[in-house]
Amino acid sequence: MNFEEKITSLRRELSHHARLYYVYDAPEISDYEYDMMYAELLRLEAEHPELYDPESPTQRVGGAPLDKFDEVVHTSRMDSLSDVFSFEELADFTSKNGEMVYSVEPKIDGLSVALTYEKGIFVKGATRGNGTVGEDVTQNLKTVFSIPMKLAEPLDLCVRGEVYMPRAVFERINRTREAEGKALMANPRNAAAGSLRQLDPKITASRGLDIFVFNLQSGSLYADGREATSHTETLDRLAELGFKVIGERARLSGQSEIEDYILALGKKRDSLEYDIDGVVIKADLFTDRARLGEGTKTPKWAVAYKFPPEEKQTRLLDISIAVGRTGVLTPTAELEPVRLAGTTVSRATLHNLDFIRERGIMLGDTVTLRKAGDIIPEVVCAHPEWRTGDERVFDMPSVCPSCGEPVYRDDEAAVRCTNSACPAQVARSIEHFASKGAMDIEGLGPQIVELLIDSGLISDPADLYGLKVEDVAALERMGEKSAQNLLTAIEGSKAAGLERLIYALGIRNVGQVAATALAARYGELDALFSATVEDICDIDDFGKITAECVVNWFSHPQNRALCDRLKAAGLHTCAVAAPTGDKLRGLSFVLTGTLPTMSRDEASALIKAAGGKVVGSVSSKTSYVVAGEAAGSKLTKAQNLGINIIDEAGLLAMLG
Repeated sequence: MNFEEKITSLRRELSHHARLYYVYDAPEISDYEYDMMYAELLRLEAEHPELYDPESPTQRVGGAPLDKFDEVVHTSRMDSLSDVFSFEELADFTSKNGEMVYSVEPKIDGLSVALTYEKGIFVKGATRGNGTVGEDVTQNLKTVFSIPMKLAEPLDLCVRGEVYMPRAVFERINRTREAEGKALMANPRNAAAGSLRQLDPKITASRGLDIFVFNLQSGSLYADGREATSHTETLDRLAELGFKVIGERARLSGQSEIEDYILALGKKRDSLEYDIDGVVIKADLFTDRARLGEGTKTPKWAVAYKFPPEEKQTRLLDISIAVGRTGVLTPTAELEPVRLAGTTVSRATLHNLDFIRERGIMLGDTVTLRKAGDIIPEVVCAHPEWRTGDERVFDMPSVCPSCGEPVYRDDEAAVRCTNSACPAQVARSIEHFASKGAMDIEGLGPQIVELLIDSGLISDPADLYGLKVEDVAALERMGEKSAQNLLTAIEGSKAAGLERLIYALGIRNVGQVAATALAARYGELDALFSATVEDICDIDDFGKITAECVVNWFSHPQNRALCDRLKAAGLHTCAVAAPTGDKLRGLSFVLTGTLPTMSRDEASALIKAAGGKVVGSVSSKTSYVVAGEAAGSKLTKAQNLGINIIDEAGLLAMLG
């Protein structure tokens, strides 16, 4: 066998084994054997570049980093479905349709994409975006090994699928991130969306994404041009062509069968290797779909039944106390680990003592948990009926667990440490200073901050800018390369700008929106030293309490000294240039969801440059809500208030 035949053979063998492993979960060879074949193919291809083939398994992760994602206009609109939240609402849907057969399947909690094939070759992949326009993520989708690069037959078609991150992969990545001191990913759905939108395909390749294909968007499934007659036939045919389709699906008739399926799936939800947030119910026969027709925005022949927020019971083992950057002592529930909405939960905030008392929570109780917004674990209630007599009443400590100084209860039901030099407060304030919304110092997570403080290298944010590579490299788990990367990130943060710096200072009650308003009004950090409560109250949406917090913070000598040191270190302490246009002057915007071609920071910058204002929450004063994919409660509130709702395309049209 000559080298050309050997390369062809290896490509064929590797594609075969990858399909068995990633699509059918039925490997015939070990990982080691696969890796050896892959390494041999890499070597041969390097020796014979004239035999380059974009369909080779080695090209799945070979794309160069991108500067941005190009826009893709979908040939067939990628619509969403109407949601129902109860069996009563579901019955309203089924009763209108008469007797017919439904295709019922899990609703994967991931990111929807379109895959385009020409003559059986994968040529383009795009995110759903707003349904009409998405982003070209072809290179990143090539790293999803269950997506076939070449179909079993040379067909022209476009299919739709849901990219997701398997639970096991999500937990492995979070364990690694925790060990490296990085922020944890919130849930598998957000992790999948963020991974697919990486500009470097190699990063996406490291995230272990997977996909289920669930629909034919356009084209024909058969070489003779004939069309499938049902959704079930479509999925079976897609599987024959090499796509990964979901196995947990059923062909059912009537409300009772569908309800039984939903209840059964809900019970086995935890055992699935992927996250689901509901069940999709579709007319199976395409003749029934044609009879029922399409609505304005959603089809009349399908709905998505959404599961209620998942709740689980577990035991409250203990209550620990965390000291925040403003000195607030926050009780945290230490729990017997339980699987909840995609992650294993062992801790949940209890907010304050009033929260604990209102819910009658005692140490040792069985409690019910859920996730707020499917992200933040919270304790819903305790179950006194299950008590054994060993439970104990919890009281907040009288001294700070970090420094031992006395604590006091303020007017807001918070217990605070009286010591401004408390080590826990120092650590939390530096973590906040380095956080993404503030100075955005990549790599400076809680564990690294603790190392730097414990070693005596830093005691406040200004000390970060005097760190030396050799000192940081000597710390445990660091090394010269990691130290250099950290110092490069610290140096880069100097250009973050005044609005980020004000937020980074951690002034009580001053969030990102308030920091932006202060930067716009005063223009430079020094001007805030002489700001008065009355002046600050003149700024839109500023109240007296927040204004007093700002004035009090800048009145303290140690805070002024910190600002002087930051300025001396070379931080930009002046506001960015004034808006260059006035097309959006007088208008306020709220951004929610994932936009198809830009980040929310980029959209905010465009709005501000055009004279508009970006606010964090929806109110009756909001002019527009810019909604992207997976928009949540802000979109719902805007709809209830009758606020103008636009997508990214609508915003760009306003900007002209």
